[in-house]
Amino acid sequence: MNDDYLWDKTGEPDPQIQELEEIMGTLRYQPKPLALPATRRRRYFPLLAIAATVLLALLATGLWFRVRTTNQPQKERAYVPAPPTVVEPAPNEPEKFVPPVEERRNPRLRENRRNQSASSALRKRQREEALAAKQQLMLALRLASEKLNLAHKKTQIKNQHGAG
Repeated sequence: MNDDYLWDKTGEPDPQIQELEEIMGTLRYQPKPLALPATRRRRYFPLLAIAATVLLALLATGLWFRVRTTNQPQKERAYVPAPPTVVEPAPNEPEKFVPPVEERRNPRLRENRRNQSASSALRKRQREEALAAKQQLMLALRLASEKLNLAHKKTQIKNQHGAG
């Protein structure tokens, strides 16, 4: 057998090697030109689905804000009445309240004044209740804080002594 034939095909070939070359010849490398696939069509469905989702989210948010703002009662413009006119009493006569001119002309303003005095009494009671609730909450927080501090100190003592 000539080894040169195996490396560079020079020299005399061996019949067994030639037979093997014929059998495996179909598996030999055959160069082909580079064939690029045809351009693919872009698929726009995922992009459209994302855009539709974002659009729906924006619409839902806009509707939610619109409903939220229309359901809230609108604050009435705060009416600041003119200071009451006080007529100087005669020396023996008690002081007399005279409502401002606007109130005398508009009965709604008189009603607003009555409502303001009733609501101020209600606000005062609500404020007192809120202060009492605040005091109760502060007491509960102080108690919880003390219990946590006590538990923390106990765990530190246990850890220092190696008991666990």
